[in-house]
Amino acid sequence: MDTAATAALTFRDATDADVDVLVALIESAYRGDSSRTGWTTEADILEGQRTDPEGVLAVIKSPDSRLLTVERDGVVVACCQLEHRGTHAYFGMFAVSPAQQGGGLGKVIIAEAERTARETWGATEMHMTVISVRNDLIAWYERRGYRRTGQMTPFPYGDERFGVPQRDDLQFELLVKQLA
Repeated sequence: MDTAATAALTFRDATDADVDVLVALIESAYRGDSSRTGWTTEADILEGQRTDPEGVLAVIKSPDSRLLTVERDGVVVACCQLEHRGTHAYFGMFAVSPAQQGGGLGKVIIAEAERTARETWGATEMHMTVISVRNDLIAWYERRGYRRTGQMTPFPYGDERFGVPQRDDLQFELLVKQLA
């Protein structure tokens, strides 16, 4: 593991007090001009919001979910959702501050999320959905051991809580990884 990426990291469950900071983090990683400083931007395919305070709070409050919050030197730099779904866990709401991207932090966080899902819930698989046109992002997950399933679900066109699509071919693809 890259020691520079793990230096002074703290992993904890999000609380109600974290909602505004987490919404700002998620938005900065995916939408608007600030997201363009990192490589995870969706600004060219979606405008509008990625999440909102109600959505983040719902994850925090759900008895089957954890919103893992990552701090470096007391500052929130990343987060991810883990949801218990029987024999597998769902991984979502993954965001790394654009200023922190590209240094190995994402690899550290996903490894911790997988470990947490295995040890907390006995999960044998991790599932996630990714917008199918996000080829660079899917390739990054494939390098972490996730495989494309070809199983697609429609993008929620018309529901601006998930953004305003800038193209008409968006859908989600299920990616799966076996957790040893």
